[in-house]
Amino acid sequence: MTVVTVHPLADALAAGLAELGLALSSDQQHTLLAYVDLLAKWNKTYSLTAIREPERMVSHHLLDSLAPLPRLSGEAGCRVLDVGSGFGTPGIPLAIARPDWQLFLLDSNHKKTTFLRQVVVDLQLPNVTVLTERVEAYRPEAGFQIITSRAFADLGEFVKLTRHLLAPGGEWAALKGVYPYEEIAQLAVDIRVASVDHLAVPGLEAERHLVHLKMENAAA
Repeated sequence: MTVVTVHPLADALAAGLAELGLALSSDQQHTLLAYVDLLAKWNKTYSLTAIREPERMVSHHLLDSLAPLPRLSGEAGCRVLDVGSGFGTPGIPLAIARPDWQLFLLDSNHKKTTFLRQVVVDLQLPNVTVLTERVEAYRPEAGFQIITSRAFADLGEFVKLTRHLLAPGGEWAALKGVYPYEEIAQLAVDIRVASVDHLAVPGLEAERHLVHLKMENAAA
């Protein structure tokens, strides 16, 4: 008789996904929790995140990364760049939830990208490419439909460092805490705010916003 072991955080993740309106398969949920297990294991040695409790990683890392997903309009084959990916948020959860997207996780910190490469191997994520690069020096063969970041830089610096990487008609999708009034006011004149979404993240009391930016006069 085979005994099926249920991950202790499975119910918390399933409840959070339901609250976000995200229908992920049991395999996808298992992979998300395997990512949390890897992060918790590596964090003991490499201090990748200040959050050390796996149960808080579910809300603060998994659900926080997945909350913007319903508001991202990428089609199958969409190229997504996660700038300053760190230990893989939002890139790894997005790659698990959208296996039809191509995720590129960029960070200049070798320790963090070593962890990311191990995650890609252990979780078998063929749609993830890890890049140990400085974003301003990165010159890919093709641009990206979505460029995202989580706590990488203020909006002006984020756009300045990545504008050469945006595909025609693409957008920046920046994950922010409180509504970034001052950062928006200081954007370059050729950058327009397409929308700002308020995000309600299960288990997270802090404010979250997703800022959509477009190049002025670019194709919609």
